[in-house]
Amino acid sequence: MPIIIAIDGHSSCGKSTLAKGLAKALHYAYLDTGAMYRAVTLYFLNQQIDYNDPAAVEKALQHIEIHFERIEGQNHTFLNGVDVERDIREMIVSEHVSPVSTLSAVRRAMVAQQKAMGRRRGIVADGRDIGTVVFPDAELKIFLTADVDVRTSRRHLELAAKGIDAEWDDIRRNLLDRDRIDSSRADSPLRQADGAVVIDNTLLSEEQQLAKALELAKAQA
Repeated sequence: MPIIIAIDGHSSCGKSTLAKGLAKALHYAYLDTGAMYRAVTLYFLNQQIDYNDPAAVEKALQHIEIHFERIEGQNHTFLNGVDVERDIREMIVSEHVSPVSTLSAVRRAMVAQQKAMGRRRGIVADGRDIGTVVFPDAELKIFLTADVDVRTSRRHLELAAKGIDAEWDDIRRNLLDRDRIDSSRADSPLRQADGAVVIDNTLLSEEQQLAKALELAKAQA
């Protein structure tokens, strides 16, 4: 019986890396919820939507459709039919995604799309409120964390590999800001879900982290 695996955790602690690894190993679908909020943020920025204007936000959300496709083995995010995988990783999006994702209207719209994607089960999803709001009945919930300096270094390398230039100090400040905003927002704040297993991957390799998670998943399947 396919299960739902919900992965929550702090910014740049490797949630998507773990989720993708689990999805591939288990032949499950991968739902990148963080990319969905980034895509909404990108739309708002491109269309010059004032996300502090509730009416403008509600209207804009009616014109946003997000889906995922695998291209050459990689998960790509499509916004209204356009591949925006690279664009949503830019620092300008990172700087705005947390306040956008705190908006109740945005969260309601994205959670509705996420729940629809999860009805078939056999899915791995990562984000900030997956085990608490989107899939509270998931058979396996993981809360991922790591030291902030380790997370900063990983994010710096990730951006550099994509040809995106960003200062280490700016990345660290952004991560801390996002952690604070995500954990203190009124609507579905980041927290460890009931029954979630905590994995601190500060000293773990990707392979060690995946092995731990696979062991947990197989115990639930």
